[in-house]
This record gives sequence, structure tokens and C-alpha cells, in this order.
Amino acid sequence: MVTATLFFHSNIRFLRERRKFSQEDISEVLDLSRNKLQALESGKTKNPSVQDLIKFSEYFKVSVDTLLKVDLSTLGELKLKELQAGNDVYMTGSQIRILAITVDKENLENTEYVPVKAKAGYQAGYNDPQYLAALPRFSLPNLPKQGTFRMFPTVGDSMLPIPEGSDIIAEYVQDWKNLKPETPCIVILKGNQDFVFKMVTVQNNGRLLLKSLNSLYQPFEVNSEDVLEVWKYYKHQTDTLPEPETDLQQIKNLLVAFHSEVKKK
Repeated sequence: MVTATLFFHSNIRFLRERRKFSQEDISEVLDLSRNKLQALESGKTKNPSVQDLIKFSEYFKVSVDTLLKVDLSTLGELKLKELQAGNDVYMTGSQIRILAITVDKENLENTEYVPVKAKAGYQAGYNDPQYLAALPRFSLPNLPKQGTFRMFPTVGDSMLPIPEGSDIIAEYVQDWKNLKPETPCIVILKGNQDFVFKMVTVQNNGRLLLKSLNSLYQPFEVNSEDVLEVWKYYKHQTDTLPEPETDLQQIKNLLVAFHSEVKKK
């Protein structure tokens, strides 16, 4: 038997402490006795009343579903501010979900690395904080402070000249509709499908057109329902040195430069 984990008691304590409120403060504002609040925060009250759920939901501007189902302590400060600013998926009815992340001791978001051996498990555990906590974590200098970043390995040559086996550092995309056409992205697909690193264009019908840089690979489309996550390319790292230019490449570069000069005239 699978039992759902509920986070209501830890969430209301977390939200109270995050605002640096005492139990007396919250008891007075929500018209609760101190003993009742202590019981709610400690989890001794296993089945809080609907009225109490609504009180906390309205006061903290977090939906009842989120208070129950999402461990808010794993979200980090940026995600909490977004959520309380009205981006709670359960309040807005949006299909855009809250991204599970891990944080360090200072409540700053980690950058997780998904190694090749963990790729199969990622599709099942991508939204599970316990799974993410088991992934290797690191920090890179000069990453933007805004945004959530993760590193994914690439397999295959569909994105040459980016070498096979490169590690892609990418930023989480919450709303795919904001992507510019042919944005390079890591796309996490459902089921038995793999990660793909492609140039992504969101079409008017909602489907995603995925195109390779390597012209030997044909573009293809996927339904938005088959996509778990989209991560926009930020940078990549590789241990492969670029190959020297061939004579044919040098001739091509000269022709391109000559063509540009002619157009200027």
C-alpha cells in the first residue's frame, strides 16, 4: 500500500519561521489557540479541519493542495517568492508545475548533475526531492543568480559541432511559450524516450519541433503532453579538442568572407 506524504504541518511551521513570526503572532492573526497551533505544527493533529486549511492557505497565499503535497522547504527562496506572487499551479489552474530542487545550508539552490547512469531514473524521479538529493551537486562561477540550472550529459552526434559526450549546463524553462524559435534545449521526454538535445521551436498547435544541428538528422515533432521538462542551453563543457580546419573548410570560410564583402559593396 502506497501512502501519500503530507507536508501540511512542516509547511505551516516553515512559512511562519520564514517570516520570523512567533506562534503567538500567527495564533492571534488566524484566531487559533496557541495549543491548537502547536498541535498543527507538530503533526499531532493528523486531520486538520477544512476551515484551518483555508485559513493558512489564504494567509500565506499558498493553495491547500500545495500546503499538503509540496515540501516547501525544498523550493528555495526564488521559487517561494514566485509561488506566493501568484504562480502556484494549483491556484492558477496552470499545467506548469513547481520544480523540485535541492538547496544548500544557506538555502541557495544547488546545481545538480544527471550522469548517464542516472538518466533512466530521472524520468521517474525528476520531481522527487529525495531522488534529486542523491544526485551529484556542484557550483559553477558566474552562473546567473536568477534561474535554476542543471547539468545533463549528451550522447550521440546529432548536435555536432558540439562534441558527443559534452556536458550541457542548462536553465529550467517554466513556460515553453516564451522560447524563441530554434532555441537549443535539453528536452526530457516521457516513458521510454530519452533526453534529447535539440533546437526547439514551439509551434502554434502546441507541438514542439525538435531540430538537430547535424543536418544528417531529420527534424521531428513531439506532443507537449509527452514532454516532462525543458532546459534552455546556457553553456557546455567538453574534454574534446576541436579538430583543425580541413582545406575544404578553409575554402568555404574564404568564400563566405568574400560573399560578405561583395554584399557590402
